[in-house]
Amino acid sequence: MSIRHGLLALLESGPRYGSQLRTEFESRTGATWPLNVGQVYTTLNRLERDGMVLQDGEDEAGHALYVITAAGREELRNWFRSPVDRRSPPRDELAIKLAMAVGAPGIDIREVIQSQRHHTVQAMQDYTRLKAQATDVSPDNRDDVAWLLVLEQLIFQTEAEARWLDHCEARLVRLSLMNAQKEKQRRKEQESAADGTGDGTAGPVRPPDAAPPGEKPAPASRVGFGRSGNR
Repeated sequence: MSIRHGLLALLESGPRYGSQLRTEFESRTGATWPLNVGQVYTTLNRLERDGMVLQDGEDEAGHALYVITAAGREELRNWFRSPVDRRSPPRDELAIKLAMAVGAPGIDIREVIQSQRHHTVQAMQDYTRLKAQATDVSPDNRDDVAWLLVLEQLIFQTEAEARWLDHCEARLVRLSLMNAQKEKQRRKEQESAADGTGDGTAGPVRPPDAAPPGEKPAPASRVGFGRSGNR
């Protein structure tokens, strides 16, 4: 989330002071990403350092007012024109959690997925309910429209997350079945090797004078006897 550019966008409408910027930022985004005053003033100080805003007097209550500069407007225009870079996505805690859970000892990853799915579906239902309330009356100002856009993005995001969790579970099921088949084949090969019927084994040893399978045994030789059979 670019607080920096969000504040520049608000300042383009006119001078603002810190807490006013915080209030308007949260109103525009439906308080989805709440800010504290410290974050706002820290960001303003950096923008002032970079020549994108400057202090320009005070209001009647003594609040220091900030205005956007030409450099700030150019920075804002570039931000609006440039696509959000998806090649370097922000760290996603859920993706990291599932990646770490795979193979972690004592962790049932399907239980982790089920728990997250329950939470994700509940969040999606909450967002959908908020959207229904927001659209009961047609949005009539830019803050309402902005909040609706943010809300719909959250709905699409949670829907995609629920589908991804289903995909993860299905992949784990396939992996489990594949491993079970490999283990079954391994045991079968071990059993075949043990009884000599497996590939590459010689089989049970047959005595030299034993008849091949399916043939009658030959008469035994009478070594050491004469024609009459007597010594």
